[in-house]
Amino acid sequence: MQVYGVLNVLTARPGADELTRVRHFLYGHVSPATAYSTGSWLRDVAVLADSGLFDEHRPVFVGGTGLYFRALAEGISEMPEIPTEIRDRWRWRLNEEGAPRLHRLLMRVDSEVAMRLKASDGQRIVRALEVLQASGRSILKWQADRGHPMIDLATARFIVIEPERQELVRRIDMRFDKMIEAGALDEVKAITAMRLAPELPAMKAIGVRELASAMAGEMSFDEAIERAKIATRQYSKRQSTWFRNQFGPEWRRIGGEVGRPGGLADD
Repeated sequence: MQVYGVLNVLTARPGADELTRVRHFLYGHVSPATAYSTGSWLRDVAVLADSGLFDEHRPVFVGGTGLYFRALAEGISEMPEIPTEIRDRWRWRLNEEGAPRLHRLLMRVDSEVAMRLKASDGQRIVRALEVLQASGRSILKWQADRGHPMIDLATARFIVIEPERQELVRRIDMRFDKMIEAGALDEVKAITAMRLAPELPAMKAIGVRELASAMAGEMSFDEAIERAKIATRQYSKRQSTWFRNQFGPEWRRIGGEVGRPGGLADD
């Protein structure tokens, strides 16, 4: 979510003080109207690498999206370029007809993919349909062709920081309160004014739907804030489960905060 413009505070992008201490890249460089993907991000990383940016300074990739790290370390399937008119057509149909109807259509034209997707998963259903129309080839065929790692696995260091759960929950709640103080409501107003399709990834950023509902009078702001905090806690729990089940032994696990005993400062 931090790649999208507008949502600076709400996605906890690096602040001005952090940006002055070290250079950051691939933050806020994508329009919220764009359906950005792991493949798009990997291509953007390749552009930075090809520019020579990493020749003198070793890059540090940070974040919480495990699929991005997996793409770096294992490669990702190449996908065809989707013409704008095809992409727009399927997103319009999703907005007009809904995910279940498009899922039934996908079941007729590519049942193997459809059976792997929930009928409510509009984003993945549309992705399968647009890839099929643009290339004449099932998305499963494309996914079967693995890419190559973008990093040197022999010299890279893989680290997962795992705070104690109770402390993490406390910090999540405190962080969202600070987001409200720092202007998160203004960001939600701005992105709502863009009248984007609700299925776009940026519109699913935690806090957008909740705060927009409060501004529309559908719930109180206190309720919206509490719901956003709960959603963040649930997301962090899914992240922890993903890291535990998907990352291999090459990932070093560190508890607590950076700089505390046992943290990175002692390495």
